[in-house]
Amino acid sequence: MTEAVVTINHLQKKFGKFQALKDVTLTVNAGEVFGFIGPNGAGKSTTIRTLLGILKKSGGEATIFGQDVWTDAVAIHKRLAYVPGDVYLWPNLSGGEVIDLFLKLNGQKHSPRTDELITKFKLDVTKKCRTYSKGNRQKVALIAAFSTAADLYIFDEPTSGLDPLMEEIFQQEVLALKDAGKSVLLSSHILSEVERMCDRIGIIRDGQIIETGSLADMRQLSRTQITVTTTQSAGALAALPAVHGFKQTDQHATFAVDSEALGEVMTALAPLGVKALQSTPPTLEDLFLRYYNQKEVGSNAQH
Repeated sequence: MTEAVVTINHLQKKFGKFQALKDVTLTVNAGEVFGFIGPNGAGKSTTIRTLLGILKKSGGEATIFGQDVWTDAVAIHKRLAYVPGDVYLWPNLSGGEVIDLFLKLNGQKHSPRTDELITKFKLDVTKKCRTYSKGNRQKVALIAAFSTAADLYIFDEPTSGLDPLMEEIFQQEVLALKDAGKSVLLSSHILSEVERMCDRIGIIRDGQIIETGSLADMRQLSRTQITVTTTQSAGALAALPAVHGFKQTDQHATFAVDSEALGEVMTALAPLGVKALQSTPPTLEDLFLRYYNQKEVGSNAQH
């Protein structure tokens, strides 16, 4: 049986009358990268700050390593590394001094691994932190986190401010953690980042988890885009319930198909003399928009 490293059950958080978290339930298993996605303001950072014991929950339960995130925060923090989306550093210390301080606070030391990461992320560690751009401040925190021997790594929008080359380095390092059997909770709104690295994802909207599962599971619920050229008109396909957005010009047709009905549509296409066919699987962005649009329609219908 898979061991859960993070367990959240019906977590709630109120700020006065505003309910930031209404119902968050998810688990992060040992050795997996869990992607936590949703637009800004959906509740990602509030959930993470509650997990870190920075905020006290208003309801529900949250544990890390089987320990309560509020009462056992000190013990939990000895086994995790965290990078927020906006890192504030001591302005008069150099980048190198801050990295060493972060490591010391976590009971760790500067190692050859730290030097390797400094080189990879191309950080000038001799400069004072007050001179750093947002991207360089993120690099300081990422180098310290990846240098730390932890059991759980929590990243909250960690690549904000990084250029695409540095994003690539970040992704490589997360995949290396995964290969080493570490657990990662990654909050992001960069869908390609999540798509590349994550085993499972949770979608949060307005303080509620609206879907969790593997990308493969969710793709079954989305649609494959088809572009096809046939010798005979494919117009009859438009009447099939699994076909959406059908458009035809001469012998060229484009449409989307519910993935679970792909075989049925291919069977209907076969007698039409297929000359060329291209199928594009749904991206995480497609899934994300579909879930969000469905929920928008559902909530609007209730008003």
